[in-house]
Amino acid sequence: MTPTGAQAQMSTEEFEELARNAPELVRLEFIQGRVQVKPVPDGNHQTIVMWLLKQCMQQRPDLELYAEQGLKVEAYRNGRARADAVLVPEEHLVGRGDWINPTGVLMAVEVTSHDRDTDARDRVEKPEGYAQAGIPVYLLIDRESLSVVVHAEPEGGRYRAITTRPFGAVIALPEPVKITLETEKLKEYAN
Repeated sequence: MTPTGAQAQMSTEEFEELARNAPELVRLEFIQGRVQVKPVPDGNHQTIVMWLLKQCMQQRPDLELYAEQGLKVEAYRNGRARADAVLVPEEHLVGRGDWINPTGVLMAVEVTSHDRDTDARDRVEKPEGYAQAGIPVYLLIDRESLSVVVHAEPEGGRYRAITTRPFGAVIALPEPVKITLETEKLKEYAN
């Protein structure tokens, strides 16, 4: 983690240009003033996002779940995070660019990858960045710990409410999402 007050590697504009021209096999983020390479998702990772998409469509057809959406997490050192998915009101992304303002994003979703940076990225840096951006719900589907973690009630740059349930449990996502996830199927996708 870059210490507070440390010099950023580049400007946000330089990062956006770099990310725009990066090869398709590389997904870049700009977190805490550092360029980070996010692993390309494996088949199980993508299957989990699709499973969640189906849950959202069935229960909340008024909302849309978009995979691989870039978010401006400005309070987080002018950062840019590429969420595995974001849940937004219908047509919310019309006319927006690659990196959207998080206003109106109801939920950010991350699915852990099997790499050495997942702990810092998905369990520490992302919840801080999403809370600071005011995103009401952060859903972490943790394939390593076989659990679903719901972060809610962002206040003062942190989520005040954190609920963890093992794969197989039923978990209700709070307002404004209001979706209930039956997570038994995630046991099959953990690897």
